[in-house]
Amino acid sequence: MESSSSSSTDRITWRASVLTRHLNEPSSSSSPRPLESSICMQFSPPELSEKFDFDVIEMRKLMDGHNFQDRDWLFGLMIQSKLFCPKDSGGKVFVSPDYNQSMEQQREMTMKRIAYMLDRGVFQGWLTGRGVETEMQKFAFFEVIGIYDHSLAVKLGVHFFLWGGAIQFFGTKRHHVKWLKDTENYSIKGCFAMSELGHGSNVRGIETITTYDSATGEFVINTPCESAQKYWIGGAAKLNINGSNQGVHAFIAQIRDADGNICPNIRIADCGHKIGLNGVDNGRIWFDNVRVPRENLLNSVADVSPDGQYMSAIKDPDQRFAAFLAPLTSGRVTIAVSAIYSSKISLAIALRYSLTRRAFSVSPNEPEVLLLDYPSHQRRLLPLLAKTSNLIGLGLEVAHIVEFLNETSCCSEIFLSYLCYRYAMSFAANYLKRIYVKRTPEANKTIHVVSSSFKATFTWHNMRTLQECREACGGQGLKTENRVGHMKGEYDVQSTFEGDNNVLMQQVSKALLGEYIASQRRKKPFKGLGLEHMNDPCPVIPATLTSSTLRSRQFQTDIFCLRERDLLNRFAAEVSQHQAQGERKEYAFILSYQLAEDLGRAFSERAIFQAFIESEVTLSSGPEKSMLSLLRSMYALITLEEDASFLRYGYLSTDNASSVRKEVTKLCGELRPHALSLVSSFGIPDAFLSPIAFNWIEANSWSSVQH
Repeated sequence: MESSSSSSTDRITWRASVLTRHLNEPSSSSSPRPLESSICMQFSPPELSEKFDFDVIEMRKLMDGHNFQDRDWLFGLMIQSKLFCPKDSGGKVFVSPDYNQSMEQQREMTMKRIAYMLDRGVFQGWLTGRGVETEMQKFAFFEVIGIYDHSLAVKLGVHFFLWGGAIQFFGTKRHHVKWLKDTENYSIKGCFAMSELGHGSNVRGIETITTYDSATGEFVINTPCESAQKYWIGGAAKLNINGSNQGVHAFIAQIRDADGNICPNIRIADCGHKIGLNGVDNGRIWFDNVRVPRENLLNSVADVSPDGQYMSAIKDPDQRFAAFLAPLTSGRVTIAVSAIYSSKISLAIALRYSLTRRAFSVSPNEPEVLLLDYPSHQRRLLPLLAKTSNLIGLGLEVAHIVEFLNETSCCSEIFLSYLCYRYAMSFAANYLKRIYVKRTPEANKTIHVVSSSFKATFTWHNMRTLQECREACGGQGLKTENRVGHMKGEYDVQSTFEGDNNVLMQQVSKALLGEYIASQRRKKPFKGLGLEHMNDPCPVIPATLTSSTLRSRQFQTDIFCLRERDLLNRFAAEVSQHQAQGERKEYAFILSYQLAEDLGRAFSERAIFQAFIESEVTLSSGPEKSMLSLLRSMYALITLEEDASFLRYGYLSTDNASSVRKEVTKLCGELRPHALSLVSSFGIPDAFLSPIAFNWIEANSWSSVQH
């Protein structure tokens, strides 16, 4: 016991003497000695080492497609105002919403930002303007707003595209005169309440009932049960005339007075906190026999006379229902496009970070390797860039480094794949906007099918891109200020609003089947929806695929068309077989869902590829065209690699599939030196990215904490 006690005392005495010496040690200077800079990682701007072999401004014009000066003007307008929360970090100013604010504060800031832009004429002509130029400018402004904050864009989308769009397209002159100008000026604030607790994508199934009272000349709107409550705000109801259900129609109903108080016979509740979009005040609405004037029926498709007679030039209920839904495609168009810009933000941040962040050395005393010089990192992001640019030589030891990197991982290649997706989908988004703003009644089916497929494809891909970029940024991707991680919660909703993606893709396959059946019955060639290739002889894929063949535009076109052609034939045959066994057409379609999914994907990816080619052929020979050729090949081959249909149905042999994979790796190496110039072509100002895209060491320094 004594020995143990003595030992403890000795240890205490020794520790006390060490602490005393430490505390009393004379300091050579008033400030702490700096760490040796030679052993610390230093930030070096990638612009000092990366190449720019093509004109990024010209490439940006090709990708954005329109209204470049308008976009830059609105970017500048946001950066100038404190409402957009400018913050200095690492010697740069960044603008981004303060997501640490409460839900109520975020909503308040959304309305203040809208008021700021309203006062400066941003929304002028959004509802009262006419012509292609006005609509394209509206798209450009809306895309810029979405780059800053998804909540702000969604709030404006509900007001202008859904409420305002309903007045424009469902209404007639009396509604336009009364409502459009006041909506554009925000004298009236509107919402669009179609979704219900019990019915979202199935609009035909909504349960809200509207009955016409001919004695008073009013419609009576009622929520008959809890599942009929309007959910997520978003005014549609089934119309009963003399006891007959005439289907879904749209009405204007006032839910608040001029002072913001809830109107009689209306009940409203908040949807509560969400995983994202908390700057949007989503709500629920119950109608307790609310009366609205007969004139509040939006009557472009159908009307009711004062004595209660139902009138419509479209006698077929299905065609009438389709006419009601046609104007809603604007929502899918804007969602598809915003998904592209969300992916561009995350890729620009993740790729710029990977061009300055290093990890692991090839051998002792050698510099650590840049993340983007790992083949696996290239494969993570650069194909996505193409769908949306070989290792950098590191002196005389490049061969050893390549061998080391190939053995360790393949993450850079994935990064490069994501980069390529962005280019392809940008061109497809521009095509979608063009056919929408130049729409005619005859083009409604094409717009519906293309917007449905692109909305599903782009938003699914956006969530995949955000997750990949979040992981590629490591721990820094978790910080809200670095945007990428937080954007996952903000954009997740895109997969289900304005139509569940899986349901939309089934509609695409159903439309293609309809075209197939019509062509067979009429014994006439296919026309429309890009199916004209079905009239040509079936493409033949070479037994052996060389590198030059794989990069050939003809081969790429042939195999995309072969897949779509074969899957449409298979789908039609399977549905027909189920019907021959006694199943109803609709159920036969449901039973064939796997082929329907494959066909929907094949249609969408062929249409995207076609839009890419149409953009590429507009360029004369030069560095931009050469770069697009590389990106097009990356998009085509990564699609072949990722879709099991090409192997499942025998369009590629296993040997050829292996050749495709090797070619993708080669393309990643060829695109790697151009990664910075490719993301710079996105045209997103530095202020709308994040600190880790630039001097992330300075942004995390002790001085930044004190500041």
